[in-house]
Amino acid sequence: IKFFAAVMLFFLLVNTGEVWGRVYIDIESPSSHKFPIAVADLKPLGSTFPSDNLGSWFAQEVSRCLNMTGYFQLIDKRAFLEDQEKAGITADGIHFDDWTVIGAEYLIKGGYLHSGRELSVEFRLFDVVKGEMIVGKRYAGRPEDKQVMVIRFVDEMLLALTGERGHFDTRIAFVGAKGDTKDIYTINFDGSDIRRVTDYRSLTVVPRWSPDGRSMAFTSYKDGNPDLYLKDMVTGSTKKISSYPGMNIPGCWFRDGRHLLVTLSRQGNPDIYNMDVKSGLFERLTTGFSIDVSPTLSPDEKKIAFVSNRNGSPQIYTMDADGGNVKLLTYHGNYNTSPAWSPRGNKIAYEGSVNGRFQIFLIDVHGGDPQQLTFDDYNHESPAWSPDGRYLANSVSGFGQSRIEVMNIDGSNVRVLYRNNAGCQGTAWSPHKK
Repeated sequence: IKFFAAVMLFFLLVNTGEVWGRVYIDIESPSSHKFPIAVADLKPLGSTFPSDNLGSWFAQEVSRCLNMTGYFQLIDKRAFLEDQEKAGITADGIHFDDWTVIGAEYLIKGGYLHSGRELSVEFRLFDVVKGEMIVGKRYAGRPEDKQVMVIRFVDEMLLALTGERGHFDTRIAFVGAKGDTKDIYTINFDGSDIRRVTDYRSLTVVPRWSPDGRSMAFTSYKDGNPDLYLKDMVTGSTKKISSYPGMNIPGCWFRDGRHLLVTLSRQGNPDIYNMDVKSGLFERLTTGFSIDVSPTLSPDEKKIAFVSNRNGSPQIYTMDADGGNVKLLTYHGNYNTSPAWSPRGNKIAYEGSVNGRFQIFLIDVHGGDPQQLTFDDYNHESPAWSPDGRYLANSVSGFGQSRIEVMNIDGSNVRVLYRNNAGCQGTAWSPHKK
């Protein structure tokens, strides 16, 4: 095997055929359950370091990533019946009956070759019932690339099984407090690699990723007024794009990456505007004496959901993208805010007050009874959708604790990404890397 440099990985599709057009598991089905899967230790192939323990490490990391998705039930290795020393990693070398009897529906096997500064890994996913391979991938690079190899395979595996890729290349932005200051941070979907985006020794809030993930809009008080800024996440350069007296708060980007819904109080009460970030021109979408804030755009860009107190208490409304046809969406509860429109277009997540605490709800875009997702005594705020609309991030606070969590959209599989008891808020989920 010929290896590339450390910064390069090559990806060779082992299997071919029509499996990529087929969805093996429907995780959207009301009867969907966690799918039993077994992950065997990878086998050393050829001449390799005998004591590197990489076979077990790869199995553990793949299992860890699969567990994060909330879609799979990992079968305990102690239940495995097949003799792993004698069994192979191809369909004709696997005793599938040994896997069906322990309840496995899917099986991951593979092998690796570790020689000096070179590492080659092959993963294979099998349908246990049919006794056939669904997808196989081979990666090569250096030992420090092994985590990337696992993530790439899990993403490809999810794509083959569900028709949607995973989220291990996405990041979640949030606001973290430290003393009297607040700054923006980002963290990976798996809770790794926390990074600080701003450091202004001020209050910096409301991060909003651009559609390509290259830029981030946010509001900062670093010059005294809550001004609107745009930061290039690649070069690090930052520019102020709106500094009217009072509010200058980002809402939601349009797909073109040029237009941004914003909340401005440039003419008195906070109103919603469509802003051209390149020219600085605005189109005002709401008028009147009410407070109109927190706009979120539907995926087809025809509708906007927003928060208004025009009927006395903060509630969520919808309107056409030009500001017309305003309709009340939420009727339950006396304080509903922070709407986030699902990328799938059918639901809006929001936070609503229940017995003095904020909880996360889902509501159909046409209205109706909301579905409550969180129920504990903490405040759950600022819901943010994953790019495929299958997960929600939110900030959680109360009783001297604060954290960022991710959950499946039915409220299950809650994972803590980050803890900061000084305060966390304002989540925003990045798009996939291009």
